[in-house]
Amino acid sequence: MKNFVAAGVQIAVKPNDVEANLNKVVKWIDKAVDEYEAELIVFPESITTGFDPAMSADELYELVSPIPGKVTDPVAEAAKKHGVYVVLPTYECGEEPGVVYNSSALIGPDGEVVGVYRKTHPFPTERLAGGGWATPGGEAKVYDTELGKIGMILCYDGDFPELSRLLAVRGAEVILRPSALLRSFDIWEMTNKARAYDNHVYMIGVNAVGPDAGNNYNFGHSMIVSPIAQKLAQARGVEEIIAVELDNDPIKNVSFGTKSPMIFDHLEDRNIGMYEEILKEAKSQFEPSKRIPYKKTENK
Repeated sequence: MKNFVAAGVQIAVKPNDVEANLNKVVKWIDKAVDEYEAELIVFPESITTGFDPAMSADELYELVSPIPGKVTDPVAEAAKKHGVYVVLPTYECGEEPGVVYNSSALIGPDGEVVGVYRKTHPFPTERLAGGGWATPGGEAKVYDTELGKIGMILCYDGDFPELSRLLAVRGAEVILRPSALLRSFDIWEMTNKARAYDNHVYMIGVNAVGPDAGNNYNFGHSMIVSPIAQKLAQARGVEEIIAVELDNDPIKNVSFGTKSPMIFDHLEDRNIGMYEEILKEAKSQFEPSKRIPYKKTENK
């Protein structure tokens, strides 16, 4: 990858008003470029509607669009205008009515959609089979861009080390995690730092701020974490931008503020022969308050 300026833009939505939210996104793209010279601009999860739409999958299907489509067109124009990469998380129409994906579109500086990630681990209340609205995706790619190799996950995905590890094995240098995380700040910070350090990747976690239609209130605190788990940027609980230049040679020193050399690589040092049993069904030995049912699918 090259050195480049990455920005996280945490803004509040007008619940379920797609047009108003897209207009706001475009204005904040202008701001991120004008004030921070951002080359990659990442927005929070489901920025076109808010995370909980408080409606059925059939109703949500009518509100959004396929990708590319009406939900990405204004942002694609803004990306092309400024010659930047933009990550637009939005619900996406699937193959038939009632199939809605929680997606993240990576839009390139030419205004074209580079790739779309569909959330593979919907939160229990979000997943369609549990009474929610989202159908899980089944693919996680790494995109080789002019900036570097970029992978995408969404919110609850960040709780699963295997997914970020898969992206790192596939060559990711930067993992983007748009979120509407409603648990504690400690969990948010810990998982972002752990996934960055586990895999020696940059983690850009951009969390929603403000309310959605389901009366959830998101706390923001977006952050950018380095491959040695240094927090490079930290937002507050308000609408604002964080931005920092990412270094293309980030693991020479074992920690920040020291020149002590780093002599390990978590990917190379894996003892992969130990992991055969990891790909089997399991449950925690401790019981949660409630288990929400879902249908598991075979993913490629």
